[in-house]
This record gives sequence, C-alpha cells and structure tokens, in this order.
Amino acid sequence: MNVIVKPCGPYQTNCYIISDGTSELIIDPGVDADSFILEHAKNPIAILNTHGHFDHVWSNASLKEKLNIPIYCPKDDTFMLEDDPFGQGTPSSKADTKVDGDENFKIGEFEVKYIHFPGHTPGNSAIVIDDYMFSGDFIFENSIGRVDFPYSSPDDMKKSIKKFLEIDYDKKVYTGHGNPTTIKVEQTRVGNWLNYI
Repeated sequence: MNVIVKPCGPYQTNCYIISDGTSELIIDPGVDADSFILEHAKNPIAILNTHGHFDHVWSNASLKEKLNIPIYCPKDDTFMLEDDPFGQGTPSSKADTKVDGDENFKIGEFEVKYIHFPGHTPGNSAIVIDDYMFSGDFIFENSIGRVDFPYSSPDDMKKSIKKFLEIDYDKKVYTGHGNPTTIKVEQTRVGNWLNYI
C-alpha cells in the first residue's frame, strides 16, 4: 500500500491518494486537487470524504465529472456537499454512498472502515485503510479539530475523544492538515483537550 499527499488550497488541506498497485482511492480532494490526482492516480475507483467542509470536498464535482467514480461521505455531512452552507462557492456534488456511522466497505481490493467521530462536524469520520488512519479534521498532531463552527458540537467532540482513547491498536495517522502522527502518540495527548472544549 502506498500513500501520497498534497496540501491543497488556501488552507493547505491534505489530499491523499492510496494505491494498492492496481487502483487508487482518493481522500478529501480539496481546492484545486484535480491536477495532482489526474497526474498520480491512473485507475482511481472512489472518492472518500472524511467530512463535508468545503476545503475537503471542493474538487468532488469536477473529479466526478472527469472520472465517473462514486463519492462516499458521512450521511450527516452530505448537505454540505449539496448546499454550500458556508457560502464559499463550493461546486455542488452528491454522495453516491451516505456512510451511516461506523461502517465497513470493500471498494475494489481495499478494505475501508469509516469510524464516526462527530464534533468538528456532525458526520466527521476517520477512515481506516490497512495500516493507516485518515483522520480528517478530528485529530491532528498534538491538536484536535475546532468546534466553534456552525454545525460543530463541543459535547460530541468530547464523546469522540473518549471513543478515540478506547482504540486498542496503533496505526499511522494521516491528518487533514499538517504532519502525520500515530494513534498511540495522540492518545497520550488528546485527553488533555477535554478540559478546554
């Protein structure tokens, strides 16, 4: 399994391409992600959104038109893809699969697990593939996602942190912005945020 990344757009949102040597999955195609994806993904088979914020889904629509591949998005965030609730001018897209909480999928030869960690957004989820977790804007290196946006929930974030602390395995964590980290490293840090939410 190979992972490549490019920070995209004004918020330097990490767009990921995961390859098994035969096909690729695209995670969080943000602003102007098309050229990166079209250059490096020779047989993309799906677009996976961790959540619905515009900087993570901006290129959904153009890639859907160019590649005709399905979009997976947490169901509680699909309205953000369709309706541009923040008025950012986000091109409208629709999820082909509305992920309902914690769900597992077989996409091509990839085993994909969505883990629901609401708080930053109602649907915010991490995506686990092989030895990697793609955390979107839930967990960062020594930080967590903001909960002061419309549709954010501090109470849900607290519950999500407690759920994250119960994970009993370690994986590399590829974050929505910034550097990668690991589950075990962030489990030693993230509990501290419970007092500040």
